[in-house]
Amino acid sequence: MQSKKKWGLAITLAMVMLVSTACNSTNGGASSNEATSTSGNGSTPASAKTITLGFSQVGAESGWRSANTKSIQDSAKEAGYDLKFSDAQQKQENQIKALRSFIQQKVTVIAFSPVVESGWDTVLKEAKDAGIPVILTDRAVDSPDKTLYKTFIGSDFVEEGRKAGQWLNDKYKDTQEEVNIVELQGTTGSAPANDRQEGFMELIASNSKLKVIASQSGDFTRAKGKEVMQAFLKAHKKIDVLYAHNDDMALGAIQAIEAAGLKPGVDITIISVDAVKDGMQAAADGKINFIVECNPLLGPQLMEAVQSVVDGKDIEPRIVTDETTFTSEQAKEALPTREY
Repeated sequence: MQSKKKWGLAITLAMVMLVSTACNSTNGGASSNEATSTSGNGSTPASAKTITLGFSQVGAESGWRSANTKSIQDSAKEAGYDLKFSDAQQKQENQIKALRSFIQQKVTVIAFSPVVESGWDTVLKEAKDAGIPVILTDRAVDSPDKTLYKTFIGSDFVEEGRKAGQWLNDKYKDTQEEVNIVELQGTTGSAPANDRQEGFMELIASNSKLKVIASQSGDFTRAKGKEVMQAFLKAHKKIDVLYAHNDDMALGAIQAIEAAGLKPGVDITIISVDAVKDGMQAAADGKINFIVECNPLLGPQLMEAVQSVVDGKDIEPRIVTDETTFTSEQAKEALPTREY
């Protein structure tokens, strides 16, 4: 009987040691395939936590914006992030409300495309005080405090305007007659509207024959672009050039030009920015003469930046996207393989 008790005790002790060893193996130390970077309290691997990204989009005002949204949603899914998406519907108050909601939800990172440049300091400071890093995409803010956000990913809008202005300068470099230009601006106060106008005016200033005779916001939409162009055509007998801050406004303007019995791209030279499929098709058809590309597929770059910020890595304060330009012939060649 004594022998049986000893064997029972030995078996029990062995089982306890086995369980203890297994528990220590599971919870102690990092296994060979775990990430070494940490997040939060410094003990949990960043890769073991789900990153929650709060993203506030400007709206759905154009084909460019739709492509931009899809790129971000697809890239977040591929990266395995929990994306909380909000559509501001072109209103800053909606966007500020969304950012505050993200702060309350304690998301890992906030990213947003600002509706306008000004008026963000208060809410950005709230995010900073809550320890939530912020990334700007597509559009910048004019805050003097650059510590309120980690980086700005997007196009150089001033350079886009310069490219448009340079092409127009080259086209009319030998003209002896005045060239009347009308401008369809983007949303008033937005970074792309401000900067695309600045870059364009900077370049055409060297040619006294190039004159902007009318400039008005079309809110980056096709419907508003058509409406404003109709007003331009009624107010001005001679319009030689249309400079539109995006393709959708240009496409709306084309409808107005055709309704007036004129040929877009022939009677009125058209310059646009974006290079989305509809715009590229219009260029291939000869209705838009020159398009400056603004790449909407920022999703992969954004997710890479989010991961770098979460991992505590250094990140460039300004990340510029690579872009090109298209004449009508170049648009025709590029259109079959265009992704957006």
